[in-house]
Amino acid sequence: MSFLAAIGTMSGTSLDGVDVALIETDGERIARQGPVGYRPYSADEQALLRRALAEAAALADRRARPGAVAAAETMVTAAHAEAIEEFLAKNAIDRRAVAVIGFHGQTVLHRPEARLTVQIGDGKALARRLKLAVAYDFRAADVAAGGEGAPLVPVYHRALAENLDVPKPLAIVNIGGVANLTLIVTGRDPVAFDTGPGNAPIDDLVRARTGAAHDVDGRLAAKGRVDEAVVARVLADPFFAKKPPKSLDRAAFASLPLADLSVEDAAATATAVTAASIARAFDHLPEKPATIVVTGGGARNSTLMSMLRKRLPGRVLRGDNVGWWSDAVEAQAFAYLAVRTLKGLPLTFPTTTGVPRPLTGGVVAKPD
Repeated sequence: MSFLAAIGTMSGTSLDGVDVALIETDGERIARQGPVGYRPYSADEQALLRRALAEAAALADRRARPGAVAAAETMVTAAHAEAIEEFLAKNAIDRRAVAVIGFHGQTVLHRPEARLTVQIGDGKALARRLKLAVAYDFRAADVAAGGEGAPLVPVYHRALAENLDVPKPLAIVNIGGVANLTLIVTGRDPVAFDTGPGNAPIDDLVRARTGAAHDVDGRLAAKGRVDEAVVARVLADPFFAKKPPKSLDRAAFASLPLADLSVEDAAATATAVTAASIARAFDHLPEKPATIVVTGGGARNSTLMSMLRKRLPGRVLRGDNVGWWSDAVEAQAFAYLAVRTLKGLPLTFPTTTGVPRPLTGGVVAKPD
């Protein structure tokens, strides 16, 4: 099979910006991981996304685009176009060499129990502007078939693991707004599910209390004291005892009971909730991992990483420690998924989303 150059993008539940990455793949193997890029959202763009999230909570039709949701979709599409155009120019990449763009868009609602998942972003408009093929709408087919629609990255985790010389089984913890866990055992389909809150409640707390976008390197949390009673109360939620497959909407744990705590203690407690919920998720794995690799924005939070190392079995590493770009793994994954979409290869599996059978997905928009 021939290798194709693909560019993937990711605008995650942390609402911070657009990650961009290029890889070369045949949809199975990874021949090369190319450059990566990032286009931050401005404060006004982030505010628009938060309004869209609030309005999307009332949606019953995944195609509906009321008010701020429509405005946010236009903004998200334009921001991705700008991010990709800047990425091509900065890295002197001839767009004619790019086979496909993997465009995840921005999730504004995820309720698989109602067979509803909404990612905003106009794939057809992006294809027209970039004059490139764009694969998008990756989650809908899985949810329509009764799957969770998340996580989608595990099949890429499997491909990454093939080139990784560490003791196995391997677990990969991705901490974005929501956190998820993948177990890779050689010769088997990956096992994966959302573990619970990730950065979202920490970011929301810090923004509300201080105006900052997030707790840089976990410095606020490092100064605080964890309220273990609050952690125990949150982990009593039935979600954590539920067996996988399972997934979460960003808003699921948006309101932690932290109002009576100082900002430092609240940050420490929110961070501990994330760490404890990830640790709890390991009880659901069929095998215990020998190595754990942490990726996503949470890997940059030293306080969170310290808490994870105290709670998790096995050796805990950051993605950067094993040669991965921690912040770019999801963008790379959507480049990989775009090529799998072109080739009709499955994106999700019974062991990752609970879909009845390995299932293809995504829609491809061709430039006019």
